Amino acid sequence: MSVTLDAAAFRRWSRACVEALGEARAEIDALNVFPVPDSDTGTNAYLTFVAADDAVKALPADARVEVCVRAHVDALLTGARGNSGVILSQLVRAYFREAVRHPEPSAADVARCFELAADAAWAAVARPVEGTILSVARAAADGATAAAASGTGVRETFATVAREAREALARTPQQLDRLAAAGVVDSGGRALVVVLDTTEQVMTGRYRGASPAVAPLPVPQAGDLVEGGPAYEVMYLLQADDAAVATLRTTLDGLGDSLVVVGGDGLWNVHVHVDDVGAAIEAGITAGRPYRVRVTHFADQRAAPVPQRQGRMVLAATTGDGLGELAASSGAVVLPFTREQPLDVDRMRKALTSGEAAEVVVLPNNVRYVSLFEAAAREAREAGVRVAIIPTHAQVQGLAALAVHDPGRPFDDDVVAMSSAAAHVQHGALTIAAEAAMTMAGPCEAGDVLGVVQGDFALVGDDPVAIGASVVDQLLAPSAELLTLVLGAGADDGLADALCRHVRRVRPDVDTVIYTGGQEHYPLFVSVE
Repeated sequence: MSVTLDAAAFRRWSRACVEALGEARAEIDALNVFPVPDSDTGTNAYLTFVAADDAVKALPADARVEVCVRAHVDALLTGARGNSGVILSQLVRAYFREAVRHPEPSAADVARCFELAADAAWAAVARPVEGTILSVARAAADGATAAAASGTGVRETFATVAREAREALARTPQQLDRLAAAGVVDSGGRALVVVLDTTEQVMTGRYRGASPAVAPLPVPQAGDLVEGGPAYEVMYLLQADDAAVATLRTTLDGLGDSLVVVGGDGLWNVHVHVDDVGAAIEAGITAGRPYRVRVTHFADQRAAPVPQRQGRMVLAATTGDGLGELAASSGAVVLPFTREQPLDVDRMRKALTSGEAAEVVVLPNNVRYVSLFEAAAREAREAGVRVAIIPTHAQVQGLAALAVHDPGRPFDDDVVAMSSAAAHVQHGALTIAAEAAMTMAGPCEAGDVLGVVQGDFALVGDDPVAIGASVVDQLLAPSAELLTLVLGAGADDGLADALCRHVRRVRPDVDTVIYTGGQEHYPLFVSVE
């Protein structure tokens, strides 16, 4: 049977790699004793693939496979973390640059892709070491070449690649003394095996979810720490002419070790372990323009290991006690705000990172907060938290998303369901003008009632019931089934009853639900589903 590389298959593969690396992350972190025992290889590999998968998910649903691949490999380059993350990014980039040319590959095509990937990875490392991810990559490529030469089919070639990679991983302690002393296999090689196992299963249609850990875990030993090695990891993206990179490699190779430089066409990802951080950055400045500079002090990492996170949290920004209670009763962690005490990036950042959740879904529920949460999420992602921000612009969109939230679903499925529910909500509101102004609906005076439809001022008047009924009418599409009214602080007692009578008269087929939200400045929030 043939194997087809199309956009749907590539998206499945991208998502499956994230799921598999997420499942194996803690195990791979525990294996990490070389080149520095900083226990982050699994996290770095996972976050590298998360960055790439997020880039693919942001594309239109009908994006061609070439577009999906380009977005993925570009995001791998810019989002790669750590020594193994950078090498993995180079392996994937080299593989799919060739693979995209063969939508229905032969066994020889597959072998060629793996050969190019292994060659690119070895070339990216200044001082290659056997017994690492590089050895696993080479064994996988050699296995593919031998399988293709023997006349096996494409599916059998992928199976051979995965098998040879696992066997090469098992040999890594025989090739590297530090691994043998700790009683573990190479952590970077283990990450690659996870990716290759997933690739084989997805490409042959056998993927059924992440597999359990199979590699031996280390026994902590005082001798595990590397004495006398460089104290810092330095990483940065670099805009530079390709010709300048050869000199940069030479300079950085003289400053430290674990040097990996990947990229091309003017954009590079640089990784090196050094004692002189300033010199490593200055070398980048000499070559071009370094940015997104990250410096990690290994001693700090060993002194304060990152706690293992687990579970999923939904973080909902809410205004009004009633809305906060509704969100909390639906399983959300509530982050309250008012006009006098709005949310800022610092509060958002603390809310995202202070808990123990490995996955966080954010409901900003305010158009101004969406970009702020995106900025706050960067630190959470740095800490290994997977964050998805659903761009809810109104409180009622957040309620709709929470109504379909299911923590038992896979993360991506839950985010898709919640995003879909929020996107299908038509929303509106009533507010009172604080001063004279010009709106999209015309001029208003202080005290006027303003009707809001889908975030824009659409109506101006003096009767809350009349304006509210007009807002409802504009939101009630023929397919509408449910109208939700959320009463704010100080709302007239008869407002909800009057609107319910109006709906029974004009759309008796629509059900109506009323909540007391307690939100300030908005006597009414409206949603239609």
